[in-house]
This record gives sequence, structure tokens and C-alpha cells, in this order.
Amino acid sequence: HPACSPVLQAARGYAKPGTKKSKDSPSHLDDLPPTLLKKDYANLPIMDSVDDVVRRLLSLEMASQKEKMKVKTQQLVEKVRRSPNDNGSFEVQVAILTAKIRTLEEHLQSHPKDKSNRRLMLMELDRRRKMLGYLRRVNYSTFENTCKQLDIQYSPPQPYSRRVTKRWLVKKALCIKVFQEKQKLKAAERLKQRREWQARARAERE
Repeated sequence: HPACSPVLQAARGYAKPGTKKSKDSPSHLDDLPPTLLKKDYANLPIMDSVDDVVRRLLSLEMASQKEKMKVKTQQLVEKVRRSPNDNGSFEVQVAILTAKIRTLEEHLQSHPKDKSNRRLMLMELDRRRKMLGYLRRVNYSTFENTCKQLDIQYSPPQPYSRRVTKRWLVKKALCIKVFQEKQKLKAAERLKQRREWQARARAERE
């Protein structure tokens, strides 16, 4: 309003509700066809004779993200499992962890301040890295096929390195000095005990 002061105009402009920009980030669940049935109903023989409306209700078109995750996890497991009854091999566990990690990554893109899920994702990444490292040592061909089928880029853990600071150097020198003094005291005590044993043995012989 022209009669308002500049300060009041600025305050009114600041108080306006902001429009939140929507981020259309791609999801790893987008490649699932909507006509695909849910995991609990996929292998039922009766599904071939049901009505189209019922089939739509039981398909991924009306499914939640949790139900889509089950189907996606099953697809990843089918790519790497050794046999139809394989449910606990390292390859299957890596596939299940991969589905969880990708879901957490997409969640953190929309909610970057969610520290609990970020910590959970880092824990799952560490578990998957350990499993892939074991497969790499034991059976390299299986490790290579698992990474190829699941589209995983394995990076070995970096060696631990401590940043050298003046405080750390002083603390290390103090610890070494205390250890050396302790070793000297122990050596003197052991020498004293040895002399006592020798004197006792000499007395017994006499």
C-alpha cells in the first residue's frame, strides 16, 4: 500500500508464505510395470480368472511403496540367486541390501536432514561392502557377476590414517615415555625376584 512505510512493506513481503519447489528425482521403482501383480498374489492360479477391477486393485498400480519394494527386492534377488531355493547366500543378502540402500538414498534426497536414516544407510553400505569384499576374496567370478547384475561399483575400504597434529605428537611421546619407565620398573622387579630365587636355591643346596 502506498501509505505504508517501507519497513512495514518489507515486513509484509517477508511474512508471505514461500512456495516449496518440488523435486522430481527419478526412483529405482519407476521401471516396475503398473500391471505387475503384488508379491503375495503373483503366483496364485486364480489370478488368471479374476475381474479386471480386482486385478488392478491387486497390481502395483494401487500398491504402496512398501509393496513395490517387495517386488523390486524379489527382482534383484532373482538376478543373483544360485538356485530357486537360495534365500541366504551372500549374493542374495547383497541384493536385499542394495534395494534398501537405494530406497534410503532417494529418501535422503528429499529429506537431507534425516540423520537417523542417514546413519542407517551408512551402516547398510558398510555391511554390503564387507560382504562384497568377502566374495571378492573367496569367489571373484561370483563377485564380478553380482556387481554387474546389480549395477554396483565396489570400492575397497580406505586404510585408516590419523591426521598428525602437535597435540597428538606430544601425547604419543608421553605415552612412549610412560611405557619405557614402566618397562624399567618391571625389569628391576624381575631382576630382584631372580636374585631372590637364586639365593634361595643356593641356601637349599648348602
